Amino acid sequence: MRTSLMRTLALAALLGIAACQTAATQTPAPTASSANIVAAIADTARPKADTDLDADRKPAEMLAFAGAAPGMKVGELIPSGGYMTRIFSKAIGPTGKLYLLNGPAAAGRTLGFQGILDDKANYPNATFVQTDFLTIATPEPLDLVWTSQNYHDMHNPGRNLDINAANKAIFNALKPGGVYIVLDHVAAPGVAFNATIHRIDPAMVKGEVLAAGFEYVGESNALRNPADPHDKTVFDPSIRHKTDQFMMKFRKPAK
Repeated sequence: MRTSLMRTLALAALLGIAACQTAATQTPAPTASSANIVAAIADTARPKADTDLDADRKPAEMLAFAGAAPGMKVGELIPSGGYMTRIFSKAIGPTGKLYLLNGPAAAGRTLGFQGILDDKANYPNATFVQTDFLTIATPEPLDLVWTSQNYHDMHNPGRNLDINAANKAIFNALKPGGVYIVLDHVAAPGVAFNATIHRIDPAMVKGEVLAAGFEYVGESNALRNPADPHDKTVFDPSIRHKTDQFMMKFRKPAK
């Protein structure tokens, strides 16, 4: 009996040590005050046009919700002018990789984020990956795909894009357990999508993303604004940068 008791105590001790080691190696979830996020927003290479928007766009809350951490492999879908690009680049740091997923530049124009790609001194981890949104050929599986204020553009008339195939391409680009964040302008109640004023129904987006095989994780209210009338274009001076916006998190199943 004494031998059995000693074995039991020894096993309990080993399990206790293993539990302590696991707890010690777990990385806390990022918060708006995490050092990498604070440093990314304080980046002096960010233009004033971007920093002037911080009070309304709440980049710290956005990065924390996305779980942005050093070393992550991130795909930014339709980066536009690069407001989030610069911040993500600094938040994931030199060991991270940022892939800018976008179609080719229109004839006679340059990509809105071309200046960031050219600025290797400040943003060396950013790489352009040209896509038709039906296949996304990144050099490695991604931890996170992020898109802000542009998901609705994939529904625009004339694009003729199969949104189900596009979401499946994002699903395939992610590693198991990878996260997909969709942030966009809320449409008026009863309106699924309005290309003219650049708004979309969150429930419509949720249904489309889930249909691609994702799991719904949750939503942030950081950018919600119930005072938004929802019937004006997002570029209307009375509501610009203050629209009601949803931010939803989805996850590719781990298995």
